[in-house]
Amino acid sequence: MSDAESAIEIEVPSDPLAGHAATAYFWGHVAGSGDVSDDGIEVVTNDEASAEVLAAISGGDLEHDTTSRDYAHDTSITRTEDEYTLSIGGDEGASTDDAGLLGRSGALGLPVDGRGNYRFGAFASYDRELLRGLLEGCGTICFKSSSGTVGISFVHDDRELLELARDLIAECPVTAPMGDLSETSSGGYWFGVDDDAAPAFGAWLYENCEETGLFAPSRRRKLERSLEQASAYDGGET
Repeated sequence: MSDAESAIEIEVPSDPLAGHAATAYFWGHVAGSGDVSDDGIEVVTNDEASAEVLAAISGGDLEHDTTSRDYAHDTSITRTEDEYTLSIGGDEGASTDDAGLLGRSGALGLPVDGRGNYRFGAFASYDRELLRGLLEGCGTICFKSSSGTVGISFVHDDRELLELARDLIAECPVTAPMGDLSETSSGGYWFGVDDDAAPAFGAWLYENCEETGLFAPSRRRKLERSLEQASAYDGGET
């Protein structure tokens, strides 16, 4: 069975705003790579299986495209990748009912406040799934060949969202020091988990994720490959 086929076999809550592992993962993705308005939600992912999971949780329509974009840390570098866009509400109407978007009358009924900031209190018991959704929505995992370490970072235009991510990481059960929140060359913000802590943090983030199906297989494979490269690294003479 392919990743995409197996991804939709997950437990889905009846209320998309209720405290649940699936809703925490979904809203982490929406916050990381989505857009919420009064009558619609769009969320973007590069992983087909993860897109199927998000659609299974919330309904909506999926579209596949290929896009080229600047690398977040260096706008002189571009990369081409698959892009899956999940559209909910708006003109689609796929997951709305008489009460409005996702059973609510507008964006203020969703986990956002009047200023567009996310309110994640309902998902306090599912910080790991929420952080996993955030990482897959606006994070990067890489092997740093210059130092033989694994890098995990979060990049977003919304500084307050990244501050929230930092708070979640600070409260997680593994020790994961972080660098300062800094500006990117494209005008957004980013921070990284310290390289020494990245393996333990990444292992915790994806621990037992297959039990729920709430993860992007391509992102987990990237983490596993990076950890393998770091384990086999031989920097030679300094």
